[in-house]
Amino acid sequence: MNARIQITKVAPAAYRAVFQLEKYVRESGLERSLLELVRLRASQINGCAYCVDMHTKDARAAGETEQRLYLVSAWHEATCFTDRERAALEWTEAVTLVSETHVPDDVYERVKQHFTDEELVNLTVAISAINVWNRLNVSFRTPAGDYQPAQSSH
Repeated sequence: MNARIQITKVAPAAYRAVFQLEKYVRESGLERSLLELVRLRASQINGCAYCVDMHTKDARAAGETEQRLYLVSAWHEATCFTDRERAALEWTEAVTLVSETHVPDDVYERVKQHFTDEELVNLTVAISAINVWNRLNVSFRTPAGDYQPAQSSH
């Protein structure tokens, strides 16, 4: 597949703006492992091959196990995720599918048991950020497969 548009060349200011949002997420205090699971799940839902490739590689580089990565798409039935991770994955699905779910009250009530208000805002920003990246990469057909994690990602 060929890229339709290379956003970094066509609209570098737009790319920098989204990257600033990503920078905020990285500095939000949420666990990196949790963020990678969330990014992966949203990317799976949105069918973003580039982001699935990136976030499985980044998660592995940060020490995530293959088994857990394989089970993210079936987290409802998997027993290898913590209650906090399960809450984050449930929130990810509800927020990513907002036009279908409208983020139900029962999901909110379950999730807020595992996150402070500030963490929940930051988690929602993280989910929103990956959804922006997914939409850019899917829309402009960013090719998947060549991404390599930074050496400092350990």
